[in-house]
Amino acid sequence: MSAVVEIQNVTKKIKGKTIIDSLNFNVKKGEVFGFLGPNGAGKTTTIRMMVGLISITSGDIKISGYSIKKDFEKAISQVGGIVENPEMYKFLTGYQNLLHYARMSKGIKQTQIQEAVRLVGLSERIHDKVKTYSLGMRQRLGLAQALLHDPKVLILDEPTNGLDPAGIREMRDHLRMLAKERDMAVIVSSHLLSEMEMMCDRIGIIQRGKLIDVQLVNDFVNGPEKFIEIKVSPREAAIKLLKHHFPEIKVQVREKGIIIPLSKEQVPLLVREMVIANIDIFNVREQSRTLEDRFLEVTEKKGEALYAYADTK
Repeated sequence: MSAVVEIQNVTKKIKGKTIIDSLNFNVKKGEVFGFLGPNGAGKTTTIRMMVGLISITSGDIKISGYSIKKDFEKAISQVGGIVENPEMYKFLTGYQNLLHYARMSKGIKQTQIQEAVRLVGLSERIHDKVKTYSLGMRQRLGLAQALLHDPKVLILDEPTNGLDPAGIREMRDHLRMLAKERDMAVIVSSHLLSEMEMMCDRIGIIQRGKLIDVQLVNDFVNGPEKFIEIKVSPREAAIKLLKHHFPEIKVQVREKGIIIPLSKEQVPLLVREMVIANIDIFNVREQSRTLEDRFLEVTEKKGEALYAYADTK
């Protein structure tokens, strides 16, 4: 898959302070890319530069090969976006809103409006006034608006803000479908990590204006090590044995057992040593991990406080 969005050594300074520091990553067509980071990390600033709302201090952003700095109109014509909440005329119907926005772009046909409505699942309510819409329906109408001109890139900043669980699931399903059906690059920034884990193909983590990592979601969540939960007796003898044979690992003692990071090859070695030491083993299982677990682990290693991981900006 070719890169549709190219972030090339992008830096943003405001009043002499570096907000974004030499950011580099690509987003490919047909993928949903999650952009994560603690509060104040620089996610929204980066998105605002991508859609041309604020200038780039140095570096460049290319959309379908067009530079935001040098060919702004051509670059931005490839982009549809919602930065936080979509604003609509509530006294107009959903269709009238889309018709109004369609007039702002050249060459949008009636069939394109109908297709956008179909894609977001609003066909039955599109002729109702927006003031009668739920928040989830307004989000979907905003998504339809962003899709009117058939963009190659869809950029969404906190698209599930304020949605109930059903609305969040609908939004997730729509974005996955758009990436697949339209071969579109979808960039999503959100604090709802459980949703990002189900929605995204790859994620990039930004912290204090710097990019920490870009990985496939599964590779990032699982990591190079497996976390093994062991239920044993006596526990004290097991911990002593662990510290003797694996002095470099961190042992976590929980009420239900002991949790340790081990490679797949180390597990049978550990079991064998425990059997030799007459330690009873009741259960050995791989502990399931989540994107939230890994996100907190990575950001804490970089010295970020836990309070930064909140569900509001």
